[in-house]
Amino acid sequence: MTHPTDIDQLITMMAKLPGLGPRSARRAVLHMIRKRAVLLSPLADQMRLVAETAKECLNCGNIETDHICSICSDTQRENGEMCIVEDVADLWAMERANVFKGRYHVLGGTLSALDGIGPDDLRIPKLVDRVTTENIQEVILALNATIEGQTTAHYIADQMDPSVSVTTLAKGVPIGGELDYLDDGTITAALTARRKL
Repeated sequence: MTHPTDIDQLITMMAKLPGLGPRSARRAVLHMIRKRAVLLSPLADQMRLVAETAKECLNCGNIETDHICSICSDTQRENGEMCIVEDVADLWAMERANVFKGRYHVLGGTLSALDGIGPDDLRIPKLVDRVTTENIQEVILALNATIEGQTTAHYIADQMDPSVSVTTLAKGVPIGGELDYLDDGTITAALTARRKL
């Protein structure tokens, strides 16, 4: 039987994952131990495999098992559009929606003077180079609606050649959203970006 300190160490490690606290981690570990053959062992094998094979795409910054990800190597996506996101989770969210069929570029964060993060700390120089070499006609800024996200968006827009169209995601009332539950900033953005019905 596994020594209790090994189990405690696993719980502590699991609790460091986003969305899991100590109690959730304890429940997850206990469940995996109970289902050891169908959950714990396969999970450990898969984690070992991913640890050995996961790579950052040299082109866009996505995470896959090849040096150039499947999105960058897909010639069907050479449509002149590039979607700029802060991190890989944002790219995966866009892909899950299955509406964007162009290329991506992962910045690796946002500009932040307080944290000392400048353009060279992100993948902005690589972005400017890619837009030129990959014949991109539209850059879609899909950055978070935060001060840092907006600052980064404006900086990127200033770096683009005037011939490149720079757009941003629409902001406002989400589908299924009720006005009473929205914050003032979202209502303001929705009213400002209103369109004819």
